Amino acid sequence: MTQSVDAQTLANIRAARTVNNISPETHRVPFRNLRHLLSLHATATPEKVFLIHYDADANREEYTYAAFNARVHQAASYLYDDLGVRRGDRVATIAFNHTDTVILYFACWLIGAAVAPQNIAEDDRRIAYILRNSEAVVCFVRAEYLERAEQIILGTDEELGAPNIRQMVVMGSSAPTSYPEFTAEIASRPNTFVSTDERPELDDEALLVYTSGTTGAPKGVVLTQYNLMIDAKGISQWQAITGNQRMMCVLPIHHVNGIVVTIMTPLLVGGSTVLNRAYSSSTFWRRIAEEKVHVVSVVPTLLQFCLDFADAQAAQAASIWGDGVEKHQLRHFRHLVCGAGTLAMSLAKAFEERFGVPVLHGYGLSETTCYSCFLPINLSWDEHRHWMFDYGYPSIGCPIEPNEMAIFDPLGEGRELPPGERGEICIRGHNVMRYYYLRPDANQETFKFGWFRSGDEGFYQTDEYGRSFFFITGRIKELINRGGVKFSPFDIEEVLLEVPGVKVGLAVAFPNDYYGEEVGAYVVLNEGTEATESEILEHCRARMTFEKSPKVVVFGTEIPVTSTGKYQRLKLRERFAEWEHTQFKKS
Repeated sequence: MTQSVDAQTLANIRAARTVNNISPETHRVPFRNLRHLLSLHATATPEKVFLIHYDADANREEYTYAAFNARVHQAASYLYDDLGVRRGDRVATIAFNHTDTVILYFACWLIGAAVAPQNIAEDDRRIAYILRNSEAVVCFVRAEYLERAEQIILGTDEELGAPNIRQMVVMGSSAPTSYPEFTAEIASRPNTFVSTDERPELDDEALLVYTSGTTGAPKGVVLTQYNLMIDAKGISQWQAITGNQRMMCVLPIHHVNGIVVTIMTPLLVGGSTVLNRAYSSSTFWRRIAEEKVHVVSVVPTLLQFCLDFADAQAAQAASIWGDGVEKHQLRHFRHLVCGAGTLAMSLAKAFEERFGVPVLHGYGLSETTCYSCFLPINLSWDEHRHWMFDYGYPSIGCPIEPNEMAIFDPLGEGRELPPGERGEICIRGHNVMRYYYLRPDANQETFKFGWFRSGDEGFYQTDEYGRSFFFITGRIKELINRGGVKFSPFDIEEVLLEVPGVKVGLAVAFPNDYYGEEVGAYVVLNEGTEATESEILEHCRARMTFEKSPKVVVFGTEIPVTSTGKYQRLKLRERFAEWEHTQFKKS
């Protein structure tokens, strides 16, 4: 890490990766690397089921620890011997939830390579930029996305193309292509991978995930093998996850939530996980019942979908859990972990009252590997509801063991604030990222005073035992957080300004029951010009994905600004109030 990072910033980063005076070099897991962790389970409990997968057609497959470990070694042999992937390289994916994707991740980690997973909901230009910035050498692409991937990687447009990708490999193709196919290539490989490199270490890079910034340029978050394991350890301890329990993944595994909470955490303790292609209301409770799942990680959007489905079921005089699912079939189910998006108190209350299942609200970021805090699991029902509903915001809980949390003045001057006073949520600990890749500017500002600065506003209150319960009240950075996926308003505004007649176009995050926040556009037209809402929306959807595009347009003539002339987007949110309860669909 010599890339234009000054000595003071290096010192600040090291301080932010220290917890309770324990340095980041003092590793608090008993494993040499992820290969060691997986091998131990494959040896100690070879026949125990680790990974169960359901595809979009509900076809089920499962891997024991021994079978999964063997498959990972076969994949690592292919990457190393045929593709030339080496320790320190980056491997990109354009994929979805599948056993092949998980196997590929671990194969990279056996070698000591890092995975750079792409979010297919992003637009082509953004994915191309990320692929170039990541310096990935190989890209694994699901067959369903191959045509689009070719346009992104091989494109000659000035904003497309990733010449650093020297090989594409197709995953899941049954038809012949000009590219090697993953499953066919690894089938005959040896199930014991041997490399000539030095063995990977805990501080080797494992993930390079990208998050939007207020400047619009995505930032590469570098996470190590130790980051993944120590955060998984903190999650398992807090949630009381053991080797006898099973988790379920309904969130995408191109994101740290899906990877760390529901794959790494059960692996760390020798448990098992159920990986779904995606969330489905019609199978959600049924799968929990049939697979004897104990804990599921969700985002607020999915709570709303569960309620909507329950309403529809009630209208048909069916079980609120889903057709044919009875309450006694869910007696093993403990709770839902919920974070990664804006959780409204009204939504949390409606869900808990309807289903009687506690929502363990939490908070974290890609930069802190995943979760940094949760509500305690040992609260009484009254205590739980007190922290969820009595402060105007649902509490995100208390810090987990790998990190500390505090509230600092929002100006970034490093002044810690007392209970009840609003400021910036800051975190330091062993789960804090190594740094932003090739972004010395962002590293300097983010680690300004030896803590990781989240950019989120919040406060904390203490209970009778002296525990600090944190709350998030908004974002200091004006990102749009739609269903846990963050978009920079500046990217959207650039597209808005392309529309003839638009003088000012602002992307505004407004509250929405289904995604926590949705994307709105506040537009000021040039005098004497005309542009309709449909024209603006059509233009945006031709340039961006549906998820990122504005859903409604509000026209105006005035824009609130600060004393220095900066637009105040948050003051425009109320102008979109009538769409708070609307679910926007692509059709």
